[in-house]
Amino acid sequence: METFTDVLLVTANVGSLFDNVGEIQNEWLQELYTTVHRHNPQFIALHFQEVGGKDYMVNMGHAENFFRKNNSVVYRNIDCSEEMKDFDRVCIYVDNQFQAEDSFTALGSLYFIRKTLKNIYQYDFNVKEFKAVSGRNKHVGPLEGVATVEIEKFSKNFWPDFKWSRKGFMRTRWIIHNQGLDLVNVHLFHDASNLVACSSSPSIYSANRKNALRYVINRISDSRYTPLPFIVFGDFNFRLDTLSLVQHLSTAADVQTVKRECSNEVEKIICEEKDNDRQVLLRIEEKLFVYLHHAVFQENNGGELLKYDKEVAAFHDVIKEEDIGFPPSYPYSEEYTKPTQYMNTRCPAWCDRILMSHSAQEFIHKGEDGEKCVVYNTVGPRVCMGDHKPVFLFFSLKTIDH
Repeated sequence: METFTDVLLVTANVGSLFDNVGEIQNEWLQELYTTVHRHNPQFIALHFQEVGGKDYMVNMGHAENFFRKNNSVVYRNIDCSEEMKDFDRVCIYVDNQFQAEDSFTALGSLYFIRKTLKNIYQYDFNVKEFKAVSGRNKHVGPLEGVATVEIEKFSKNFWPDFKWSRKGFMRTRWIIHNQGLDLVNVHLFHDASNLVACSSSPSIYSANRKNALRYVINRISDSRYTPLPFIVFGDFNFRLDTLSLVQHLSTAADVQTVKRECSNEVEKIICEEKDNDRQVLLRIEEKLFVYLHHAVFQENNGGELLKYDKEVAAFHDVIKEEDIGFPPSYPYSEEYTKPTQYMNTRCPAWCDRILMSHSAQEFIHKGEDGEKCVVYNTVGPRVCMGDHKPVFLFFSLKTIDH
């Protein structure tokens, strides 16, 4: 008999939660619980990136308070919130080992299972078999020896010309009502410089991300374990094809490239309107992207710019994605009073995504007669959630009861 299990997947770059401790945390959690309440899932998977924030050496103590302790923010809210009280099984994996530079990823994966969901098992990578999930399982610290998770930091050769940072992936494996599924948390490399990003199409950053994501897909599909349908969700740092976009935005403008005298390197790009008193239409520096008509990134959820979102297309042979109907998820203002405004640091982009193998998509119930069974959207669209808006996917997983 075919049954359906309601699943909620959320990916969130949570750096802002720790860099601005206390300022947005309560509202951030409330928006998450509102999403849980609205969709009433039986299984929740939260994939966090940048745990501890940018200044993780200072802020990791806040992560301890958030995840580890019995009276931590996570457990306090599970026990006290109306939305979470029926989730009796919890699995938490948080890599907070910033002292271990060779392996630190700052990834966190949290899974919550409702009392009504009976047939759920998790894979033990050591003995290579699935075991029933029970109780609250909390792993905050070194994860290399934890049998139910795989974690790997990307090696330096993925970005040889750039600073090596806390990027990698974390995998858990599940059986939900006889349906096996890999859930993979991933954080790929960002665009370090807007100027470098718009110097070629595709950019060197895009090429690096492509290599790293292909590595992850090959790695979770190799023969060391039986391959399963998979869902990869995290901060892919996918960016719009900046060179093509800038050429489009500056079609009717005079473009001036300013170089440094000492090195002949490009210092800034200034696009001025040919009329209208030569108003500056677009200004780009290493960490500055200011466009005069910035509303284009919000209008119709940024739909006019989706044609410049090209990075996922290289993986259409193995990956599917639900249609995007929300504005770019990054870089939002971290000011509490500006929840829908983008910062002028980067070109807005759909960095935070939920992608799945073709075989995984086959198990998503699409509904009939216009029934809305799949929702792909942001959490907290009108609330300050930090520089990244979390992205969620809600769906009913088709499973077989034997």
